[in-house]
Amino acid sequence: MKKITFALSIVLGLLFTSCSSDDNGGEIPAEATCTDQIQNGDETGVDCGGSCTPCETAIENPASYTFERNGKSTVSFSGQTTRLQMGDEILDAFKEETATAAKIQAMYAHEEGAADFENTDLNASDKSVRSKTAASTDYFSSNATDQALIRADFDGWITAQVDEVFPNWNVAAAAGTAGQIADGESTRYVNAQGLEYDQLFNKGLIGALTVDQALNNYLSPAVLDEGDNRANNDADTPEEGKAYTTMEHKWDEAYGYTYGLNADATNPNADLGADSFLNKYIGRVEGDADFVGIADEIFQAFKLGRAAIVAKDYEVRDQQAEVVRKKISEIVGIRSVYYLQQGKNAIHKESPDFGGGFHDLSEGYGFIYSLQFTRKPNSTDPYFTKAEVDAFLTDLLDDGQNGLWDVEAATLDTIAEAIAERFDFTLEQAAE
Repeated sequence: MKKITFALSIVLGLLFTSCSSDDNGGEIPAEATCTDQIQNGDETGVDCGGSCTPCETAIENPASYTFERNGKSTVSFSGQTTRLQMGDEILDAFKEETATAAKIQAMYAHEEGAADFENTDLNASDKSVRSKTAASTDYFSSNATDQALIRADFDGWITAQVDEVFPNWNVAAAAGTAGQIADGESTRYVNAQGLEYDQLFNKGLIGALTVDQALNNYLSPAVLDEGDNRANNDADTPEEGKAYTTMEHKWDEAYGYTYGLNADATNPNADLGADSFLNKYIGRVEGDADFVGIADEIFQAFKLGRAAIVAKDYEVRDQQAEVVRKKISEIVGIRSVYYLQQGKNAIHKESPDFGGGFHDLSEGYGFIYSLQFTRKPNSTDPYFTKAEVDAFLTDLLDDGQNGLWDVEAATLDTIAEAIAERFDFTLEQAAE
C-alpha cells in the first residue's frame, strides 16, 4: 500500500541557481543546474563539466521553532492560545445539561471583562472565538453572505443542544427521539437524527477557525505583505514596543492556531493532541501507518517558512505556505473519510453499535463541514466549495426521515470516495 512519506523536494523545496560554463558558449543545458537542498543548509552542486559556479548560500532550517532578535524571542501567538483555550471551555459547556443557550453563546462571542470562563485570564481577554469564525481575508473579506450563514450554523448548534438535547439528557435515544445512547463505556448525547451537536461544533471549528485562519488568513500574501510589511521586514523594523516584525508575527499566528497549546511550542510534535482542535488530529493522522511523517512535514514547512522571512526570501516563504496548506488540508480530508468509514462499520453489521457509529458520523459531519475551509496549493480555492459540502451533509441525513438512524452504507461510501478522489490518498488508506 502506498504510504505518504516525508518528501524533501515537496516539503522543503529546491532552490535552483544558474551556473556558467566555458563549454557550450556559456549556455548550460536545462538539466545542468546547481541545486540547494535547503533542509539543513547543505549544498549539493550538480557537476557542470567542472565549471559550475558555487551555489548560493542556502537557508538553514533551524532544529526548533526558535527565532530571536537582539537576544529576545520574536515568536508570539498569545491570541491564538487564548482562543484555543476558550474553545476547549466552550466544548465543556456542551456537556453541562444545566447550561443555558445564553451562557454558551456568551462564551462563544466573549466580550472583554465578561465572566464567561473558569479561567479568569480568558475573561480579561478582548478575544473571542466567534469573531474569528469564517473570518479569513482570502475567503471572507468580500463574502459576508457565507460568513453569516456559517456563523449562524454555530449559533444554531448551541441553541439546538440546549433546546433539543438537554431536556432529554436522561432519556434513551431512539429513531426520532433525542437523548442518551451508550458507546462502550461512554455515553453520547444525540438529537433526534443521531447527531451530536458538540461534535459538529468542535470539528466544524477545526475548519472555520483554525484551518481558515492559518491557511487563508495568516499565511496569505495579502496579510503577510500588507501595507509596509515587506519593507519593514527587509529593514528588520519591529512593531512598536515589540521584538518582531509584523510579517514575522503574522506567520507565527498561523503557527499558533496549529501549536498554541503544546507544552513546548518550539518542538510541538512531542505532545500532539494538546488541544481539541487541529493539533489533536495532526497527531491522529500521524498515528496511522499510511501517513507517518505528515506531522513532521507540517512542522518543517512552518519552520523553514519562518526562517525564510528572517532571510527575506519570500519565494521560499510562499513555497512553504503552500506545503502547510496542502498537508493541513489533507488532515481534514483524511479524517472526513476515516469517520465515515468507521461509522459505516459500526452501524452496518450484524449487531449494530449505534452509539459508537453515531459518534463517528457526527465527527465525520464536522470534518466534512470543515472541507470548505481547506486550500488547494497554488490556488485560491478550497478542495470543496460550500455548495459541495452542503450537498454532502444533506445526503448524509437524507436516506430516511430519521437521519443517521437510516443512513445506508452505499451513501457513506459514495461521499467518502468523492472526498478521497480530490486528495493524494486512497479511501482504503484513510479508512484504517
